[in-house]
Amino acid sequence: MSSTPRPLRRSPDRRMIAGVIGGLAEYFDLDATVLRVVYVIGSILSAAFPGILVYLLLWIVVPLRRPGE
Repeated sequence: MSSTPRPLRRSPDRRMIAGVIGGLAEYFDLDATVLRVVYVIGSILSAAFPGILVYLLLWIVVPLRRPGE
């Protein structure tokens, strides 16, 4: 087991729009589809605006993982 934490990166492989949720799924070792459903339901229940804003901020802040990294 590695003692170095892996960085959060957007996923080029598991992307639907920008790879944000795919990257979160890889980071937390979760199924990307389940995480997307949870994220959309959470966004709808919070009137969608915060979910869209958080997604856009993560798209800007989280760097894209290069294939092979």
